[in-house]
Amino acid sequence: MVYFLGLPAVLTASLLFTSTSSATSHYDAVFPMQLRLAYAGENGMMVSWNTYSQLAKPTVRYGRKPNNLDREASSEVSVTYETSLTYNNHVPLLDLEPGTVYYYLPQHSNATKPYSFMTSRRRGDQTPYSVAVAIDMGVMGPQGLTTHVGKGADHPLKPGDNNTMQSLQAQGANTDFLWHPGDIAYADYWLKEEIQGFLPNTTIADGYKVYESLLNQYYDEMSVITSKKPYMVGPGNHEANCDNGGTSDSTHHISYNVSICMPGQTNFTGYRHHFRMPSPQSGGVDNFWYSFDSGMVHYIQFDTETDLGHGFIGPDEVGGSEGEESGPFSTLRDAQLKWLEKDLSSVDRTKTPWIIAAGHRPWYISAKNESGTVCEDCRKVFEPIFLKHGVDLVLSGHTHLYERHAPIRIFNADPNGLDNPSAPWYITNGAAGHYDGLDSLTYPLQPYSRAAQDSAYGWSKLTFHNCTHLTHEFISSSNGTVLDTATLFKSRECGTKP
Repeated sequence: MVYFLGLPAVLTASLLFTSTSSATSHYDAVFPMQLRLAYAGENGMMVSWNTYSQLAKPTVRYGRKPNNLDREASSEVSVTYETSLTYNNHVPLLDLEPGTVYYYLPQHSNATKPYSFMTSRRRGDQTPYSVAVAIDMGVMGPQGLTTHVGKGADHPLKPGDNNTMQSLQAQGANTDFLWHPGDIAYADYWLKEEIQGFLPNTTIADGYKVYESLLNQYYDEMSVITSKKPYMVGPGNHEANCDNGGTSDSTHHISYNVSICMPGQTNFTGYRHHFRMPSPQSGGVDNFWYSFDSGMVHYIQFDTETDLGHGFIGPDEVGGSEGEESGPFSTLRDAQLKWLEKDLSSVDRTKTPWIIAAGHRPWYISAKNESGTVCEDCRKVFEPIFLKHGVDLVLSGHTHLYERHAPIRIFNADPNGLDNPSAPWYITNGAAGHYDGLDSLTYPLQPYSRAAQDSAYGWSKLTFHNCTHLTHEFISSSNGTVLDTATLFKSRECGTKP
């Protein structure tokens, strides 16, 4: 038996570098792995898991009591792609009550007691709650972020430090869901880790096995969290393909690009198969842009990688700055912008007074503009809409550090600061951690910067106290301390509890 983060896993996909035929028995072939949840509207929950073999009819039993799973839901969605070691199974549970705990088991589970989740809070519910946000988080442990690194890498964990996954389990236990707006697993670092001597050498032809193994290891590690609470994700550049936007071997004077990637490891293929975000319920597209409500908050996941609109080419698109050769994912002109305008226009601020938006790349940051770090095209596209509709907070990552800014309007800090500003508050926290460590701040910091650090791994905790007060905390993963905190005040009348 193997253990991840102290919890037993009977069978995990990352243990195999071979094809699905390696499953040792029929039971192993259909055993559910990598359990994960996602909101599917106010009255739904998507339950997803992976198996070594395709399921004819993925099925979930569920109910309001752990000893009485009296309801059943099924689908016909059991999908894979070239090079994948597993099948992704997705079953929506519908007609659920908001803000309610349910218990569930996917078929063929050997769990001695069912898993549980809580549905999203009823729209307009003014009860305080918290959510966790972790961006740029990769594999933890011997093949990822650990206490040593390869040649040229930096910022290993110190002995005894917790990593971000462990901190999310401990300090994030009371959060409703985990939001991860891009750069998930960092499986595309496989070649860089081999070149730096961190992972054993393989051939380029066999690299797809390492890539898929790292993906599966990450999802195995995360399942202790994602089986219990929704895992809401967005696209980042490291989901695009297997090559990390171009990898160089300076010793042998070789540069690699996306051409080394096997079919199935390009164009966000793994990301699109693995997750099912609530785009059908919100009119969005796939796992790229969508929205959802919970309690007093309207959440928006937008896409900074592709489909920017207004004629701009996204950094990960064919012809984009990053060489990722991916997307676009809508055939309609300005599809994301038109969706965003419609979505924001439809928000009922009497029920969901808070609007929180997250996209992977920042446009306000105290960092060198390397590898598309500063997405000015994103600012030109998204900032006018966020200003028009009074978005309260914009979250980003991509740069592997933490920086909290003032509310900003077109490069200028709002003169009110956090006391009823008219401009959105901007926070970048790409410090969740992965093999390649942290980035460095550029000094002097931008004039709109209010707090920044580049030496600690961590994640963000958002607490909605009521319709007027929102607190952001930067939590140190190593020991759970709060390294930075600030509270935003908005002057408005609060509704009543339902």
